[in-house]
Amino acid sequence: MRKYKAGTWLFRWLEGCEAKGNAELLKEAVTISTIPATKAYVVTELMQSDLHKIIVSPQPLSSDHVKVFLYQILRGLKYLHSAGILHRDIKPGNLLVNSNCVLKICDFGLARVEELDESRHMTQEVVTQYYRAPEILMGSRHYSNAIDIWSVGCIFAELLGRRILFQAQSPIQQLDLITDLLGTPSLEAMRTACEGAKAHILRGPHKQPSLPVLYTLSSQATHEAVHLLCRMLVFDPSKRISAKDALAHPYLDEGRLRYHTCMCKCCFSTSTGRVYTSDFEPVTNPKFDDTFEKNLSSVRQVKEIIHQFILEQQKGNRVPLCINPQSAAFKSFISSTVAQPSEMPPSPLVWE
Repeated sequence: MRKYKAGTWLFRWLEGCEAKGNAELLKEAVTISTIPATKAYVVTELMQSDLHKIIVSPQPLSSDHVKVFLYQILRGLKYLHSAGILHRDIKPGNLLVNSNCVLKICDFGLARVEELDESRHMTQEVVTQYYRAPEILMGSRHYSNAIDIWSVGCIFAELLGRRILFQAQSPIQQLDLITDLLGTPSLEAMRTACEGAKAHILRGPHKQPSLPVLYTLSSQATHEAVHLLCRMLVFDPSKRISAKDALAHPYLDEGRLRYHTCMCKCCFSTSTGRVYTSDFEPVTNPKFDDTFEKNLSSVRQVKEIIHQFILEQQKGNRVPLCINPQSAAFKSFISSTVAQPSEMPPSPLVWE
Protein backbone atom coordinates (compact mmCIF):
# COMPACT_ATOMS: atom_id res chain seq x y z
CA MET A 1 0.00 0.00 0.00
CA ARG A 2 2.80 2.44 0.85
CA LYS A 3 4.45 1.76 -2.53
CA TYR A 4 1.11 2.34 -4.25
CA LYS A 5 0.55 5.65 -2.43
CA ALA A 6 4.10 6.79 -3.07
CA GLY A 7 3.76 5.96 -6.74
CA THR A 8 0.47 7.80 -7.23
CA TRP A 9 1.81 10.87 -5.49
CA LEU A 10 4.99 10.76 -7.57
CA PHE A 11 2.83 10.84 -10.68
CA ARG A 12 0.73 13.69 -9.27
CA TRP A 13 3.89 15.66 -8.57
CA LEU A 14 5.35 14.95 -12.00
CA GLU A 15 2.18 16.22 -13.64
CA GLY A 16 2.41 19.33 -11.52
CA CYS A 17 6.00 19.86 -12.62
CA GLU A 18 4.93 19.53 -16.22
CA ALA A 19 2.39 22.31 -15.72
CA LYS A 20 5.21 24.58 -14.46
CA GLY A 21 2.72 27.04 -13.07
CA ASN A 22 4.53 28.27 -9.96
CA ALA A 23 8.16 28.77 -9.07
CA GLU A 24 7.84 28.01 -5.35
CA LEU A 25 6.97 24.34 -5.91
CA LEU A 26 10.06 22.20 -6.34
CA LYS A 27 10.04 21.27 -10.00
CA GLU A 28 11.99 21.73 -13.24
CA ALA A 29 12.64 18.04 -12.88
CA VAL A 30 14.22 15.59 -15.26
CA THR A 31 12.73 12.11 -15.00
CA ILE A 32 15.08 9.26 -15.82
CA SER A 33 14.67 5.52 -15.82
CA THR A 34 17.02 2.63 -15.26
CA ILE A 35 18.11 0.01 -17.77
CA PRO A 36 16.04 -2.15 -17.72
CA ALA A 37 13.13 0.19 -16.90
CA THR A 38 12.34 -1.17 -13.43
CA LYS A 39 12.94 2.02 -11.45
CA ALA A 40 12.44 5.73 -12.00
CA TYR A 41 14.38 8.64 -10.51
CA VAL A 42 13.57 12.33 -10.46
CA VAL A 43 16.49 14.74 -10.67
CA THR A 44 15.60 18.28 -9.60
CA GLU A 45 17.35 21.62 -9.51
CA LEU A 46 20.04 21.99 -6.83
CA MET A 47 18.90 23.52 -3.54
CA GLN A 48 21.83 23.87 -1.15
CA SER A 49 19.96 24.13 2.15
CA ASP A 50 16.58 24.31 3.85
CA LEU A 51 14.92 26.78 6.18
CA HIS A 52 15.48 24.62 9.28
CA LYS A 53 19.25 24.60 8.76
CA ILE A 54 19.21 28.35 8.20
CA ILE A 55 17.13 29.08 11.30
CA VAL A 56 19.38 27.06 13.64
CA SER A 57 22.59 28.39 12.05
CA PRO A 58 24.52 31.45 13.31
CA GLN A 59 23.77 33.15 9.98
CA PRO A 60 22.12 36.51 10.74
CA LEU A 61 18.66 36.95 9.24
CA SER A 62 17.65 40.48 8.35
CA SER A 63 14.10 41.73 8.06
CA ASP A 64 14.52 41.49 4.28
CA HIS A 65 15.39 37.79 4.59
CA VAL A 66 12.27 37.09 6.65
CA LYS A 67 10.02 39.00 4.26
CA VAL A 68 11.33 37.39 1.09
CA PHE A 69 11.19 33.89 2.59
CA LEU A 70 7.64 34.40 3.88
CA TYR A 71 6.55 35.90 0.57
CA GLN A 72 7.80 32.88 -1.36
CA ILE A 73 6.13 30.39 1.02
CA LEU A 74 2.77 32.13 0.71
CA ARG A 75 3.14 32.58 -3.03
CA GLY A 76 3.63 28.85 -3.42
CA LEU A 77 0.74 28.02 -1.09
CA LYS A 78 -1.61 30.40 -2.90
CA TYR A 79 -0.96 28.47 -6.10
CA LEU A 80 -1.22 25.10 -4.37
CA HIS A 81 -4.48 25.98 -2.61
CA SER A 82 -5.95 27.35 -5.84
CA ALA A 83 -5.38 23.88 -7.29
CA GLY A 84 -7.41 22.42 -4.43
CA ILE A 85 -4.38 20.77 -2.80
CA LEU A 86 -3.48 20.72 0.90
CA HIS A 87 0.23 20.22 1.57
CA ARG A 88 -0.33 19.02 5.18
CA ASP A 89 3.33 19.03 6.22
CA ILE A 90 4.59 22.59 5.93
CA LYS A 91 7.68 22.90 8.16
CA PRO A 92 11.13 24.51 7.83
CA GLY A 93 12.75 21.24 6.71
CA ASN A 94 10.34 21.02 3.76
CA LEU A 95 11.23 24.50 2.52
CA LEU A 96 14.39 24.21 0.46
CA VAL A 97 16.59 27.27 -0.08
CA ASN A 98 19.40 27.87 -2.55
CA SER A 99 22.41 30.17 -2.33
CA ASN A 100 20.37 33.07 -3.76
CA CYS A 101 17.63 32.75 -1.09
CA VAL A 102 15.20 31.29 -3.63
CA LEU A 103 12.80 29.03 -1.72
CA LYS A 104 10.97 25.90 -2.91
CA ILE A 105 8.23 23.87 -1.22
CA CYS A 106 9.00 20.14 -1.29
CA ASP A 107 7.86 16.77 0.13
CA PHE A 108 4.29 16.21 -1.02
CA GLY A 109 4.12 12.78 0.59
CA LEU A 110 1.23 13.81 2.88
CA ALA A 111 -0.50 16.14 0.43
CA ARG A 112 -4.04 15.46 -0.72
CA VAL A 113 -6.81 17.01 -2.76
CA GLU A 114 -9.13 19.22 -0.72
CA GLU A 115 -12.23 17.44 0.59
CA LEU A 116 -15.27 19.70 0.24
CA ASP A 117 -17.69 17.23 1.82
CA GLU A 118 -17.48 17.93 5.56
CA SER A 119 -19.08 14.58 6.36
CA ARG A 120 -16.06 12.77 4.91
CA HIS A 121 -13.41 11.96 7.52
CA MET A 122 -9.80 12.99 6.91
CA THR A 123 -6.74 11.49 8.60
CA GLN A 124 -5.22 13.35 11.55
CA GLU A 125 -1.80 11.76 10.99
CA VAL A 126 -0.52 14.88 9.27
CA VAL A 127 1.80 17.79 10.01
CA THR A 128 4.84 17.62 12.28
CA GLN A 129 3.62 18.33 15.83
CA TYR A 130 5.26 21.75 16.35
CA TYR A 131 3.45 23.09 13.26
CA ARG A 132 0.14 21.28 13.75
CA ALA A 133 -3.01 23.42 13.76
CA PRO A 134 -5.27 23.31 16.85
CA GLU A 135 -8.17 21.74 14.95
CA ILE A 136 -5.98 18.71 14.18
CA LEU A 137 -4.65 18.57 17.74
CA MET A 138 -8.26 18.53 18.94
CA GLY A 139 -9.28 15.60 16.77
CA SER A 140 -11.24 17.35 14.03
CA ARG A 141 -12.39 14.83 11.42
CA HIS A 142 -12.45 17.44 8.66
CA TYR A 143 -10.17 20.39 7.98
CA SER A 144 -9.24 22.81 5.22
CA ASN A 145 -6.15 24.42 3.72
CA ALA A 146 -6.16 26.68 6.79
CA ILE A 147 -3.96 24.04 8.45
CA ASP A 148 -1.15 25.05 6.07
CA ILE A 149 -1.55 28.71 7.03
CA TRP A 150 -1.23 27.85 10.74
CA SER A 151 2.03 26.06 9.94
CA VAL A 152 3.28 29.14 8.07
CA GLY A 153 2.45 31.29 11.10
CA CYS A 154 4.56 29.02 13.31
CA ILE A 155 7.42 29.26 10.80
CA PHE A 156 7.06 33.05 10.59
CA ALA A 157 7.45 33.30 14.37
CA GLU A 158 10.41 30.91 14.20
CA LEU A 159 12.11 33.10 11.60
CA LEU A 160 11.66 36.13 13.85
CA GLY A 161 12.69 34.49 17.12
CA ARG A 162 15.11 31.80 15.82
CA ARG A 163 13.36 29.22 18.01
CA ILE A 164 10.31 26.97 17.73
CA LEU A 165 7.22 28.87 18.87
CA PHE A 166 5.27 25.93 20.36
CA GLN A 167 7.94 23.41 21.39
CA ALA A 168 6.00 20.80 23.34
CA GLN A 169 6.71 17.23 24.38
CA SER A 170 3.21 15.94 23.60
CA PRO A 171 0.08 16.92 21.65
CA ILE A 172 -1.71 17.92 24.89
CA GLN A 173 1.17 20.15 25.92
CA GLN A 174 1.20 21.54 22.37
CA LEU A 175 -2.45 22.52 22.74
CA ASP A 176 -1.80 24.02 26.18
CA LEU A 177 1.02 26.19 24.80
CA ILE A 178 -1.28 27.42 22.05
CA THR A 179 -3.99 28.41 24.53
CA ASP A 180 -1.36 30.09 26.72
CA LEU A 181 -0.72 32.44 23.79
CA LEU A 182 -4.17 32.76 22.21
CA GLY A 183 -6.31 32.36 25.31
CA THR A 184 -9.15 29.92 25.91
CA PRO A 185 -11.07 29.49 22.64
CA SER A 186 -14.83 29.96 22.38
CA LEU A 187 -17.14 27.00 21.85
CA GLU A 188 -17.71 28.26 18.31
CA ALA A 189 -13.96 28.14 17.61
CA MET A 190 -13.93 24.52 18.86
CA ARG A 191 -17.03 23.42 16.95
CA THR A 192 -15.18 20.76 14.91
CA ALA A 193 -13.18 19.39 17.86
CA CYS A 194 -14.00 16.05 19.44
CA GLU A 195 -15.78 16.06 22.82
CA GLY A 196 -12.73 14.85 24.74
CA ALA A 197 -10.62 17.73 23.46
CA LYS A 198 -13.32 20.27 24.30
CA ALA A 199 -13.59 18.83 27.80
CA HIS A 200 -9.82 19.18 28.29
CA ILE A 201 -9.99 22.87 27.40
CA LEU A 202 -13.11 23.63 29.41
CA ARG A 203 -12.02 21.96 32.64
CA GLY A 204 -8.81 23.98 32.70
CA PRO A 205 -8.52 27.56 34.00
CA HIS A 206 -9.81 30.28 31.69
CA LYS A 207 -6.87 31.93 29.94
CA GLN A 208 -6.61 35.45 28.56
CA PRO A 209 -4.72 36.06 25.30
CA SER A 210 -1.06 37.05 25.69
CA LEU A 211 -0.40 38.05 22.08
CA PRO A 212 1.74 41.11 22.99
CA VAL A 213 4.48 38.62 23.94
CA LEU A 214 5.05 38.16 20.19
CA TYR A 215 6.72 41.58 20.14
CA THR A 216 9.50 40.10 22.25
CA LEU A 217 10.47 37.55 19.58
CA SER A 218 13.05 39.95 18.15
CA SER A 219 13.60 43.56 17.15
CA GLN A 220 12.17 42.59 13.75
CA ALA A 221 8.77 41.85 15.32
CA THR A 222 7.32 45.17 14.21
CA HIS A 223 3.65 46.13 14.44
CA GLU A 224 3.06 45.04 10.83
CA ALA A 225 4.86 41.73 11.38
CA VAL A 226 2.92 40.89 14.55
CA HIS A 227 -0.36 41.96 12.96
CA LEU A 228 0.13 39.51 10.07
CA LEU A 229 1.35 36.80 12.45
CA CYS A 230 -1.77 37.18 14.59
CA ARG A 231 -3.94 36.80 11.48
CA MET A 232 -2.27 33.45 10.81
CA LEU A 233 -2.32 32.14 14.38
CA VAL A 234 -6.10 32.20 14.80
CA PHE A 235 -7.67 29.30 16.70
CA ASP A 236 -10.81 29.22 14.54
CA PRO A 237 -9.73 27.97 11.08
CA SER A 238 -12.65 29.74 9.38
CA LYS A 239 -11.26 33.08 10.61
CA ARG A 240 -7.62 32.35 9.77
CA ILE A 241 -6.22 34.48 6.97
CA SER A 242 -5.85 32.86 3.53
CA ALA A 243 -2.62 32.76 1.52
CA LYS A 244 -4.14 35.21 -0.96
CA ASP A 245 -5.10 37.74 1.71
CA ALA A 246 -1.79 37.31 3.54
CA LEU A 247 0.07 38.21 0.34
CA ALA A 248 -1.93 41.47 0.22
CA HIS A 249 -0.71 42.46 3.71
CA PRO A 250 1.56 45.55 3.66
CA TYR A 251 4.25 43.67 5.60
CA LEU A 252 5.04 41.69 2.45
CA ASP A 253 5.27 44.63 0.04
CA GLU A 254 9.06 44.78 0.36
CA GLY A 255 9.37 41.01 0.02
CA ARG A 256 7.35 41.09 -3.21
CA LEU A 257 9.45 43.95 -4.59
CA ARG A 258 12.76 42.28 -3.77
CA TYR A 259 11.68 38.90 -5.16
CA HIS A 260 10.42 40.25 -8.47
CA THR A 261 13.28 42.73 -8.84
CA CYS A 262 16.15 40.27 -8.74
CA MET A 263 15.12 36.70 -7.83
CA CYS A 264 12.18 35.45 -9.88
CA LYS A 265 12.05 33.89 -13.35
CA CYS A 266 8.68 35.40 -14.28
CA CYS A 267 10.17 38.90 -14.68
CA PHE A 268 13.26 39.79 -16.71
CA SER A 269 15.64 42.65 -17.36
CA THR A 270 16.20 44.35 -20.72
CA SER A 271 18.44 47.15 -21.92
CA THR A 272 15.62 49.59 -21.17
CA GLY A 273 14.81 48.28 -17.71
CA ARG A 274 12.97 45.57 -15.81
CA VAL A 275 9.92 43.97 -17.43
CA TYR A 276 7.50 42.72 -14.77
CA THR A 277 4.96 39.94 -15.07
CA SER A 278 1.30 40.91 -15.16
CA ASP A 279 0.50 38.52 -12.31
CA PHE A 280 2.90 38.46 -9.35
CA GLU A 281 1.08 35.65 -7.51
CA PRO A 282 -0.57 33.36 -10.08
CA VAL A 283 -3.23 30.74 -9.46
CA THR A 284 -4.14 27.67 -11.48
CA ASN A 285 -7.37 26.92 -13.26
CA PRO A 286 -8.89 24.36 -13.35
CA LYS A 287 -8.20 22.65 -10.03
CA PHE A 288 -6.01 19.56 -9.87
CA ASP A 289 -7.83 16.52 -11.24
CA ASP A 290 -7.05 13.26 -9.46
CA THR A 291 -9.72 11.14 -11.17
CA PHE A 292 -6.96 9.18 -12.94
CA GLU A 293 -6.39 7.33 -9.65
CA LYS A 294 -9.76 5.60 -9.93
CA ASN A 295 -8.32 3.43 -12.70
CA LEU A 296 -5.20 2.51 -10.72
CA SER A 297 -5.50 -0.46 -8.40
CA SER A 298 -1.99 -1.93 -8.21
CA VAL A 299 1.66 -0.96 -7.95
CA ARG A 300 2.21 -2.42 -11.42
CA GLN A 301 -0.34 -0.05 -12.95
CA VAL A 302 1.23 2.92 -11.19
CA LYS A 303 4.66 1.92 -12.54
CA GLU A 304 3.24 1.66 -16.03
CA ILE A 305 1.64 5.10 -15.98
CA ILE A 306 4.85 6.67 -14.63
CA HIS A 307 6.90 4.88 -17.30
CA GLN A 308 4.53 6.13 -20.00
CA PHE A 309 4.83 9.65 -18.62
CA ILE A 310 8.62 9.40 -18.85
CA LEU A 311 8.41 8.29 -22.48
CA GLU A 312 6.08 11.17 -23.33
CA GLN A 313 8.32 13.63 -21.51
CA GLN A 314 11.35 12.53 -23.50
CA LYS A 315 9.75 13.22 -26.87
CA GLY A 316 11.05 16.18 -28.83
CA ASN A 317 14.49 17.74 -28.51
CA ARG A 318 15.30 16.46 -25.03
CA VAL A 319 17.97 13.76 -25.03
CA PRO A 320 16.72 10.67 -23.13
CA LEU A 321 18.59 10.04 -19.89
CA CYS A 322 19.04 6.58 -18.47
CA ILE A 323 20.81 5.08 -15.47
CA ASN A 324 22.65 1.80 -15.67
CA PRO A 325 22.31 0.02 -12.28
CA GLN A 326 25.34 -2.12 -13.18
CA SER A 327 27.67 0.86 -13.50
CA ALA A 328 30.41 1.47 -10.93
CA ALA A 329 28.95 4.85 -9.96
CA PHE A 330 25.43 3.58 -9.29
CA LYS A 331 25.97 2.64 -5.62
CA SER A 332 27.42 6.04 -4.75
CA PHE A 333 24.58 7.70 -6.69
CA ILE A 334 21.99 5.81 -4.64
CA SER A 335 23.62 6.63 -1.29
CA SER A 336 24.37 10.29 -1.94
CA THR A 337 21.75 11.78 -4.23
CA VAL A 338 18.49 9.91 -3.75
CA ALA A 339 16.19 11.38 -1.13
CA GLN A 340 15.20 8.96 1.61
CA PRO A 341 11.57 8.72 2.83
CA SER A 342 10.85 11.31 5.50
CA GLU A 343 9.61 10.25 8.90
CA MET A 344 5.84 10.18 9.18
CA PRO A 345 4.29 12.48 11.79
CA PRO A 346 3.44 10.65 15.02
CA SER A 347 -0.05 9.25 15.42
CA PRO A 348 -2.54 11.79 16.76
CA LEU A 349 -3.70 11.79 20.36
CA VAL A 350 -6.72 9.57 20.96
CA TRP A 351 -9.03 11.69 23.12
CA GLU A 352 -11.18 9.94 25.71
